[in-house]
Amino acid sequence: MAGIRMENKIYEVGMYCRLSKDDGTDNESASIATQKSILTDYVKKQGWHLAKTYVDDGYSGTNFQRPSFQNMIKDIESGLINCVITKDLSRLGRNYLDCGLYLEVFFPEHNVRYIAVNDGVDTLNKSAMDITPFRNILNEMYSADVSVKIKSAYRARFQQGKFMGTTAPYGYVKDPADHNHLLIDDKVAHVVREIFDLALAGNGIAKIRKHINKQHILRPAAYAAEQGATGYERYFEENEENRYIWSENSVRGILRSPIYAGNLAGYKRIAANMKSKKRPSKLPEEWEVIPDTHEGIVTQEEFDTVQQLITSRRLPENKGGFENIFAGVIKCADCGYAMRAMSANRRKRPDIIDCVQYSCNNYGRYGNIMCTAHSIEARDLFNAVLTDINRFADMAVNDEKAVRAIEKRLTETDQSKAKALEKEQRKLNKRLAELDRLFSSLYEDKVMERITERNFEMMSGKYQKEQLEIEARLKEVTETLSDSYEKTQGVRDFLSLIRNYQGIKELDATIINALIDKILVSEREKLTDGMVRQEIKIYYKFIGFVGELHITPTKRWTALKPKNCTVCGVEYVPRSGISKYCPACAKKIQREKSNESKRRSRERNRQACIELSAKNDRLTLNSRRDVFCDRATRMTR
Repeated sequence: MAGIRMENKIYEVGMYCRLSKDDGTDNESASIATQKSILTDYVKKQGWHLAKTYVDDGYSGTNFQRPSFQNMIKDIESGLINCVITKDLSRLGRNYLDCGLYLEVFFPEHNVRYIAVNDGVDTLNKSAMDITPFRNILNEMYSADVSVKIKSAYRARFQQGKFMGTTAPYGYVKDPADHNHLLIDDKVAHVVREIFDLALAGNGIAKIRKHINKQHILRPAAYAAEQGATGYERYFEENEENRYIWSENSVRGILRSPIYAGNLAGYKRIAANMKSKKRPSKLPEEWEVIPDTHEGIVTQEEFDTVQQLITSRRLPENKGGFENIFAGVIKCADCGYAMRAMSANRRKRPDIIDCVQYSCNNYGRYGNIMCTAHSIEARDLFNAVLTDINRFADMAVNDEKAVRAIEKRLTETDQSKAKALEKEQRKLNKRLAELDRLFSSLYEDKVMERITERNFEMMSGKYQKEQLEIEARLKEVTETLSDSYEKTQGVRDFLSLIRNYQGIKELDATIINALIDKILVSEREKLTDGMVRQEIKIYYKFIGFVGELHITPTKRWTALKPKNCTVCGVEYVPRSGISKYCPACAKKIQREKSNESKRRSRERNRQACIELSAKNDRLTLNSRRDVFCDRATRMTR
């Protein structure tokens, strides 16, 4: 249409109605029924065809992810409707940026006319459209004002100690006489009590979770679904057993919530503003708490003690003093889970790093049904990463040829691809310029009546389709080229950065986080010659993965000092700190213990057979005696 008024055109009209809770329900002019009536009368007077009615009842105008609105957009894209009408502009939406996008970009691109009846907005009327952006801004200001008022009302009720949640937390039910008050749910309160008792006894969250899972108790989401709450069943559709598998977050959430001490907690996650959908979490210490609003399942003293126990476990290093500099960086190469630092108490070493190994967290939680251990000694990882960093740093400072070789290897594919894309980009831009000239010539031919209207529509449609395809491809090519240029620049940035770390002899978390994005550790592999090796992949900042490292894992017993066998006195290298015998004596003692065990087992079996035989003899004797007595009794008769 492009601004040309088409008075006699019969439109396929999509009638859109919206009402949010913020707009109120007592205002008849804003009700759905009234909107339908006004718009239906308008369509009839114009003599247009009402193709479909779209209704979003209870949806905010600040969010355009409304079901019926999105259905209307799909129908526009498929060509079912070419005119959209609403009662007023605020029914379309109250976000002036998104409203402007639809009014000025989306609707014109799809040849859709938009009319807001009461506001006099019509996309064919350019003079009326000039003031439309200001109407959108006023509509958004109205939403912002309503948002402030609603938040103030909610805060006032919260400060009065009223529970405002949709569903009661696990362990509580809403008071039938007052839905803003909580009562203890006797069905599951004992589970909450048990969780706190276990925590007070010094058990960690992982142990508590395992204990609860063994009892086959419905997890909080499953229990809420069983009580009639909606939105939880999707978690259990594929696996019913999930209903009884508690997560550590569920246990942690209960132990952390002041609700269970009789206090109301709120404002745990607050959006930055009305438009933002991100709600960053706050630490428990930053929550707003209203004390003594309902009966607690645990006492305040018990709750405070549990918080101290949980907080005391937030250690920057483990109990042995090991600083985990790879935290958040080291991952399992197969399942992607983080790898945990584990102390191996059976090994005695002078340095704490030699007493620690990393293992897959997924394996640690669920065993080999989910993954394998992927164990790697902390010392091996430390040495491998330190060596690799020094290798690149030395190369960046001293070996320009090697630097160019790495840069070429990392960007060679991108550079050859970039040349082809640049050629394609020039070709596409040239064709776009040709199409612009063809459009101009075609329009001139139409004005001068050198071609018919039918031929003009056919040719312009063909050119427009080609133009859209070229623009889409041109956008894709431009983005790919941009990524290629960024990667080339990334290599230079990395080499410039790593030069600063030449000759380092120690690693810390600052260095690791400055240079490395992630480290992937593979499972140990046994080669045909009997040797064992392990693969490590380091993904550096700016350049990503360069090349894998293959290390020979340290044998855990090699660092132990020699000792004398307690049987024969021969000096040997023990495999563990509790070893007492040399290998020869150990085999001999193990064989003797095995023979002794077998002898005891045979003796137990022989005694059991003797006892069973004696028992059978007694049973046989008793049976014969009973038969003899029966015969004697019959003879007497």
